[in-house]
Amino acid sequence: MDMFVDDVVIVGGGLAGLFCALKMAPRPVTVVTAAPLGIGASSAWAQGGIAAAIAEGDTWQSHLADTIAAGAGLVDEAMAELLVKEANVRIQDLLTYGVPFDTDLQGRLTFGREAAHSVDRIVHVQGDRAGQAIMAALIETVANTPSIRVIENHVVEAILTEGRQVVGLQSRGDSGQAEVPTTLHTRAVVLTSGGTGGLYAVTTNPVEARGQGLAMAARAGAIIADAEFVQFHPTALAVGKDPAPLATEALRGKGATLHHADGTRLMEGVHEDLELAPRDIVARAIHRAVQSGKGAFLDCREAIGAKFPDMFPTVYESAMEAGLDPVKEPLPVEPAAHYHMGGILTDAYGRTSLDGLWAAGEVSSTGAHGANRLASNSLLEAVVFSARIAEDILRLMPVPELRHAEVGASSGSVVLSHSDEEAMRAIRMVMGKHVGVERTGEGLTAALETLGTIKDNAINLSVRNMALAAWIVTASALKRTESRGGHARADYPDTDVDQAKRSFWTLANLRTAVDDMPHAA
Repeated sequence: MDMFVDDVVIVGGGLAGLFCALKMAPRPVTVVTAAPLGIGASSAWAQGGIAAAIAEGDTWQSHLADTIAAGAGLVDEAMAELLVKEANVRIQDLLTYGVPFDTDLQGRLTFGREAAHSVDRIVHVQGDRAGQAIMAALIETVANTPSIRVIENHVVEAILTEGRQVVGLQSRGDSGQAEVPTTLHTRAVVLTSGGTGGLYAVTTNPVEARGQGLAMAARAGAIIADAEFVQFHPTALAVGKDPAPLATEALRGKGATLHHADGTRLMEGVHEDLELAPRDIVARAIHRAVQSGKGAFLDCREAIGAKFPDMFPTVYESAMEAGLDPVKEPLPVEPAAHYHMGGILTDAYGRTSLDGLWAAGEVSSTGAHGANRLASNSLLEAVVFSARIAEDILRLMPVPELRHAEVGASSGSVVLSHSDEEAMRAIRMVMGKHVGVERTGEGLTAALETLGTIKDNAINLSVRNMALAAWIVTASALKRTESRGGHARADYPDTDVDQAKRSFWTLANLRTAVDDMPHAA
């Protein structure tokens, strides 16, 4: 195959990747995606919207305070301040790209409320279609931007380095099924490959979000931060679908209430903010209700009622497909893996600990979310930091170069075998069972043993990456012997002031740390 690519390669076609590419225009860049643009990106599934303190009477200081409070003591305040201060200009960018945010009759942006926000500051699209509308607008803009080259259906499976310097990527065409890998030589790689929800049996994320970027960066030697902190969305629809349909937090923002099967209020006596308590608290309360047999149901009848189809069309369609009418009956809900606060450690310009590697979006860990992401700060983080990456690369590499793509030697069949499919199912089951909403040292140790066996025996590199990403999350969770934010240990239920610090690991250091633990497998 005779192919050339630009010297800046962006891995991933979600919000962070496309926004970064657009902010670098007219400098040529190549975007490599595992699926066609818009398919497999968690961004397109985001229902809530984008948090931005731009309403009259709101301030970035208030947004910052809410972010810090939700982050359970681990927020990097400098990064969070940068995040909330740059919200306004990024919302204006998205409007310029054609995103149809909801407005009032005078054409002014309207704002909604979500959990742990002190004021209404979430900009939406058609109630629950923000992610879908944002991605549609960006995909159209990218298609009309000649400087952006898109290579679809190429699965990146390894980062190539010389010492600390990233020099390229190994990928496979045909959606990862090509027998012969391709080497892309680069000067700069921007990882925007998404999160880890697909590592869990119950998730609101696309199946493609299974930690590939996290694993590749860790294997290349990058520092991984806060991997133990996984946010479980409290209210996925418990209708047996994979991925689980999401019942957006904006429903509770509009007054929907949570109940046990017998009709009693689920959040009473749990938190003073009831349904609008931070996500980790609501998720644990629902998890315990489901585990105890009391059940968990979201009742939207009184607060939303007949307006439901127009206000929340995505949730309405998902419920009706499952034979449930939210206008007339409560919706069964359960927590589902939703967002990874941890990821590849980055600085204020998205730089990782490896030269030539930047990261943005859910694959990264800026520290702005701490131990528990504030609702609707994720899409904001994606646009703020991908824009900063574009600025950094344009400053460092103003002159583009074309780089050669080489076809490597065949490494055998990579078509997923029956055993690979079984391994992927096993990863998702063990993560759901032992590394979910509530964890124990015993369960985490058992999970590490299973994941290590899968990782060592898998032939397919994508399966090995998936197992390694799961292993990193699990090992980080085993090392944090307290409960904080998205990380809850039943055997260490209290928050430990001495552990009020972020975790930073290289893969080599984490392996050593786990091996040195007396109860590790």
